[in-house]
Amino acid sequence: MALNPLKVSRPGPALEIPDLAHEGPIEQVRYACALGAMQSVAAIPRAIPITHCGPGCADKQCGALAFNNAYQGGGWGGLGVAPSTNATQREVIFGGEERLRELITHTLDLMEADLFVVLTGCIPDLIGDDVPSVVKEFQTRGAPIVYAGTGGFRGNNYAGHEVVTRAIIDQFAGPYDGPREDGLVNLWSPLPYQDHLWRGDLTELKRLLEGIGLRANVLFGPGSAGVSEWRAIPRAQFNLVLSPWLGLATAQHLEAKYGQPFLHIPAPPIGGKQTSEVLRKIAAFAGLPQPQIESFIAAEERDYYGYIEAFSEFYSQYRWGLPARFAAVGDAATTLALSSFAVRQLGLVPAAAVITDNTPAEHRAAVSAAFRSLDTDVSIDPVFAEDSYEVHAAIRAADFKRKPPLIFGTTWERDLAKELRGFILEVGFPASYEVVLSRSYAGYRGALTLIERIYTTAISRSA
Repeated sequence: MALNPLKVSRPGPALEIPDLAHEGPIEQVRYACALGAMQSVAAIPRAIPITHCGPGCADKQCGALAFNNAYQGGGWGGLGVAPSTNATQREVIFGGEERLRELITHTLDLMEADLFVVLTGCIPDLIGDDVPSVVKEFQTRGAPIVYAGTGGFRGNNYAGHEVVTRAIIDQFAGPYDGPREDGLVNLWSPLPYQDHLWRGDLTELKRLLEGIGLRANVLFGPGSAGVSEWRAIPRAQFNLVLSPWLGLATAQHLEAKYGQPFLHIPAPPIGGKQTSEVLRKIAAFAGLPQPQIESFIAAEERDYYGYIEAFSEFYSQYRWGLPARFAAVGDAATTLALSSFAVRQLGLVPAAAVITDNTPAEHRAAVSAAFRSLDTDVSIDPVFAEDSYEVHAAIRAADFKRKPPLIFGTTWERDLAKELRGFILEVGFPASYEVVLSRSYAGYRGALTLIERIYTTAISRSA
């Protein structure tokens, strides 16, 4: 069964950070705070985040997301590069606006970048620093700088990411009433650094979109042209959201601001079936000629299924030692994409699906519906949980039958996988036993890599 695109035509409301706070303490956290969106800025070529926050706040965010999460590295403006006010008791008492003004002045003098984004932490947001006014002083002088309110108490880095993208669109891309460029699409997926495969996935998704005749503003990562793509956002023919909910508020805002339509598909495609279906939907939405699309898909499927045919010899001969059921743990997009692939391409049976990104309440029904239609006769009700005690309880309660389970999870599930005598593949935050440069699980080529990883893990468990 194809994933049903969720099309939303009505303009979205003005974006505010939603209340994503978990009630009570969280054991083994699976995301950063809203300030972690500094890594969304760092993911834009030649962009630098400037953080107005307490000492250590920025370091903890980028250290968790960019280092201990698959050791992705920082790039132009990440890890130790980002300047910070390191607000102290003095700023709490007397205010931190002058300190921020001083930091921005020296940053513009000393650091080379095409875009600077000021992000706030808890201290300035609580004491009421007028950060917009301070930043506006530099904007009026022509500095390429914007601001985003990302105090950590406001939500997690998924929410912060939406605030940062909205800030860049409104303050940097600005108004536009000119013509649109047919074939130009803005891609909103995945979340940089939180998803440690974001670089490779964006590269593959861009290749696929270009293969059917589109030009993609991927906006983040090595495949992006940087700020020129952000300035080109209003000119795009449409926006493409490949996620159950992340990026949807941004697409709705762009529709309201520029009258720009969008296509919403609940998950990035993995594997031959899903990728071909998604490409056909995108092509139909964009009005592309069908013969061109089918020619590209046929060539990709020929290669993909050629590899699968060779793999089938191993699969059939080694079947007694391979997992038959799986659990998927992670954000809504990752768990849905992996579950769909595992069911439809590998014939595995879902035993548990646990979504840990604190999906906003208004999107949970749609996410659950997608899991209930993984295939014509395969469904599962996902569990929404952030605390590892609850996550692991859901997995322990799952029925894996007699074979060892395959767990798509995180570093936090490694001990649980040992307890269940199963296989673990780290696919979400944190992934501290993975080193990732450009790996992808998206599309045709990424699915082949994913198959290699799954079954290499399975046959080497006892090594």
